[in-house]
Amino acid sequence: MRILRRLFFLCLLVLAALVGLSWWWANTPLKLRAAPVEFRVLPGSGLRSIAGQVMAAGIELDPTYLVLLAKAMRVESSVKAGSYAITKEITPLELLRKLTSGDVTQAEITLLEGWTFRQWRERLDAHPELKHDSRGMAEADILARLKIDAPRLEGLLFPDTYLFDKHSSDLDVLARAHRTAKRRLEAEWDQRAAGLPYKTPYQALIMASIVEKETGRDADRTLVAAVFVNRLRLGMLLQTDPTVIYGMGERFDGNLRKRDLQTDTPYNTYTRSGLPPTPIAMPSMASLRAALHPADSDALYFVARGDGTSQFSRTLEEHNRAVNRYQKGRK
Repeated sequence: MRILRRLFFLCLLVLAALVGLSWWWANTPLKLRAAPVEFRVLPGSGLRSIAGQVMAAGIELDPTYLVLLAKAMRVESSVKAGSYAITKEITPLELLRKLTSGDVTQAEITLLEGWTFRQWRERLDAHPELKHDSRGMAEADILARLKIDAPRLEGLLFPDTYLFDKHSSDLDVLARAHRTAKRRLEAEWDQRAAGLPYKTPYQALIMASIVEKETGRDADRTLVAAVFVNRLRLGMLLQTDPTVIYGMGERFDGNLRKRDLQTDTPYNTYTRSGLPPTPIAMPSMASLRAALHPADSDALYFVARGDGTSQFSRTLEEHNRAVNRYQKGRK
């Protein structure tokens, strides 16, 4: 009986020692070979594989102990995928908490309204924290990868600042921008004003892109939209310079000439009636709302005053006077 008691107490002592040793190890800072230590956990990675990545990245760690600690805490399947950065000594317990809470490192990119997809691609390609999967890829192939049924990506990506896990694919950013644009367009289309001359939400998006390029002044957006909506209703040519410029592509050198207005392209709204075939830029939310809620106006013309505002006119005679006053310096 005494022997059994002694064995029992010995087992308790060994167990207590093991628990104490485990507690000590779990709360002892791990050494870093250099700081910061950065590593990426891929989706579906097992904990032992992750522990090996952590060790290979520069943290002195025994993967077996980390796996046992995770099992003891019942979090071995709770590690979140993403990029992580360790900037100072960290205990195994703190490391597990970081991995299971998804405390990933993030970067951001701002994609501006009024920019074309070509300009967006240049910014994406230049971002050092992105994985450049779309670099060199044809636009048609990007559309296929994102499963977007459209002739071009122009207008189908929402301008915003996007946070992303470092080393994410640029295709992931584009997919998020498209989902956001699609969701917002659908919501605005459902609340559109009655009697608009658009057959589809895509046509409204085209109009929004024209409004975006024609004015940066919020107070003028709905009036600019009204001018073009009125022209569509009457069957008039839109005659908007930004569409011509877009159709010229890289041939545009900063100067729009009379011959450019007379050269026919699918985007030349001086030679072709109706809307151009696609948006000509990424429109802002304000321009989208203006296109779907134009001002109650019978204006058919507008001209820049030179101070960022525009003068709107109902008749060609009024418009010509405005042009003489604001652009030709006559009164």
